[in-house]
Amino acid sequence: MLQLLLPAVNLKICEPLLLIKPKINRLLKMTNNDAAVEAPSSSRASSSKQQPKLEITERVRVLCLHGYRQDGDAFKNKLGSFRKFTSKYAEFVFISAPHIAAPLESAAEPVPQQRSWWANKDDGTFKGTNKGGPAFGFQESLRLVEAAWKTQGPFQGLLGFSQGACFVGLICGLAKKKLTSIRPEFAVLSSGFVSGSLVHMSAYEEPISIPTLHIYGLTDEIIPKDMSASLASHFKNVEILEHSGGHYFPATAQQKQTYINFFQDRLQEYLEHLELQQSSSVSFVESDDDGDANDAEVAAATAAAGSDLDDSD
Repeated sequence: MLQLLLPAVNLKICEPLLLIKPKINRLLKMTNNDAAVEAPSSSRASSSKQQPKLEITERVRVLCLHGYRQDGDAFKNKLGSFRKFTSKYAEFVFISAPHIAAPLESAAEPVPQQRSWWANKDDGTFKGTNKGGPAFGFQESLRLVEAAWKTQGPFQGLLGFSQGACFVGLICGLAKKKLTSIRPEFAVLSSGFVSGSLVHMSAYEEPISIPTLHIYGLTDEIIPKDMSASLASHFKNVEILEHSGGHYFPATAQQKQTYINFFQDRLQEYLEHLELQQSSSVSFVESDDDGDANDAEVAAATAAAGSDLDDSD
C-alpha cells in the first residue's frame, strides 16, 4: 500500500515525495490489458477485460485559459519557462476564447489574435475592475471550455491568467454547485480576481475545497493584489505565491521550486487515486470469480441431488 502524503501547504518543500514517486510509477506501469495477461485463470482474464480501461499516465493534464487580448498560442509562448520547470509532472493544453476583443480605438480594426472570454461593459470591452456590469458572451465561452474538457481530455486541472484566472475561479464555483460538466481536481490562478458581473455572484456562494495555487504581483496596477487575495479567500485549500512584479505570470528561479512542489503533490494525488481505482477494479473481479465458483458448486450439488431423486423414483 502506498504511503499517503498530505497536500503541501504554505509553500513547504515536499522532499519525501521525491523518494516515493519512482515507487508509484513502477506500481502503476500495469494497464488493464497487462493485468489480463498475468491473470492465473482464463475466467479472470475474461472478467478483467470487461472492466473500464484505466489509462495510466505519469503527468497530470491541465487546461489553460489565457488573459484578455491574448490567445492560446500567445499564452503558451509566455509560459515557456514555467512549462519547462513543471514538464516532468504536468502537460498543458492551451485553447483560445471564442470572441475577438473589441479594438482599443473605436476606428481601429479588431485583431483576430486578441481574444476575450466575455465582455463586462456595454461597449463590448472588458475591464477586471468593472463592477455590476453584464457578462456578454460568457455562456458561449463556458460551452467551448466544457467541450475542450470533454474532447481534448482527460484533464485533472485548470490554469488561468487574469481574465482566464477569473474564469477558472468561476468554473470552480460552478463545479462546486454542479452547474457545469467540468470537474477540476486543482487549479492555478495567476493575477485572478472575483468577477464583478452580477450574473456571476452565485458562483462564489460556497467555499471551494480543491487545492489551488494563487499567484499575484505586489505592484500589479491592472489587477491589484487585494483583488487577487479576495479571489483566494473563496478557496479553502490555498497556497499563495507573491512576486515583486506587476501584471504577468512569473517564472524565474525564485518561483521554480514552488511550482515543482505544487505539481509534484498534484501528480502524487492523481497516481494514488488511480491506484485505488485499479485496486477496486481488481477486488471487484476477484469477487466475481468467487461468485462464479460458488455458482458452479451450487449447480453441481443441485444436479447431484436431482440425480438421487431420479434413482429413488
